[in-house]
Amino acid sequence: MQSGLFRVSNSGKKPPMTKFVLTVTCRSTRGIVAAISGFLAEQGCNIVDASQFDDLGTGRFFMRVGFLSEEGRGVEALAAGLAPIAERFGMETAIHDEAQRMKVLLMVSRFGHCLNDLLYRWKIGALPIDIVGVVSNHFDYQKLVVNHDIPFHHVAVTKANKPEAETRIMEIVRGAGAELIVLARYMQVLSDEMCAAMSGRIINIHHSFLPSFKGANPYKQAYGRGVKLIGATAHYVTADLDEGPIIEQDTVRITHAQSAEDYVSLGRDVEAQVLARAIHAHIHHRVFLNGNRTVVFPPSPGSFASERMG
Repeated sequence: MQSGLFRVSNSGKKPPMTKFVLTVTCRSTRGIVAAISGFLAEQGCNIVDASQFDDLGTGRFFMRVGFLSEEGRGVEALAAGLAPIAERFGMETAIHDEAQRMKVLLMVSRFGHCLNDLLYRWKIGALPIDIVGVVSNHFDYQKLVVNHDIPFHHVAVTKANKPEAETRIMEIVRGAGAELIVLARYMQVLSDEMCAAMSGRIINIHHSFLPSFKGANPYKQAYGRGVKLIGATAHYVTADLDEGPIIEQDTVRITHAQSAEDYVSLGRDVEAQVLARAIHAHIHHRVFLNGNRTVVFPPSPGSFASERMG
């Protein structure tokens, strides 16, 4: 006699759905959106969010599409099917599996507020990345990094050994498979060669007093001038020092009653928040280079809460 339990066959089950992100850049023309949406529908994919922008000044078109592959199509199959459309419109395209975390290398000197903030966001899952290592020209944060089970690399930098130091850093980048470098207050100027080799893949953070207050103690200089707004800028690194395409900025208001120490404290907070938001935008493929500027699409549904956490 058979039991009352029923055995369910899995032979007719559909493969699990995978979330992908498609990015598109090309010359602006008619029919792009129709071609992309039609292709995805033919491939058994369901669009869940989409953003697009036509730059009327440059004639460039930018698009980011989040979609589910309901028929089990993978990245290679989707890319192959998209190739004829990309060729027809002269598109630069990329398809990313959202389950694959970006490999990120952090670099820091002696100011640890951004490093600590990023490690905390990473630890609680608010910043979904794989931190493949931390490079520093000092030993101040070695114990902190090692306690997070992250490889720590000390690379001393002097005027005499700078080319050799950068060669070592690039060896670490390649060995770890790092897709993004984050300068979490790394106080060394990168060479033109390194900037070119990692173009669009190095993010820096700095206070927004530049170029007014340069050098040491910019917050003290700002206090001495009675500045009422403190801000921070996160940007891609280029050969032009602190002038790369801007990804994210923010400000905090100051009053006459606050001290120079308050300026420093508030400045560190806004730097950490702006850097985290810039990284979040980059790893979710929301940032598009547009000449010396960027196109930054808003967070997709479900990611905004984690981006603002902390």
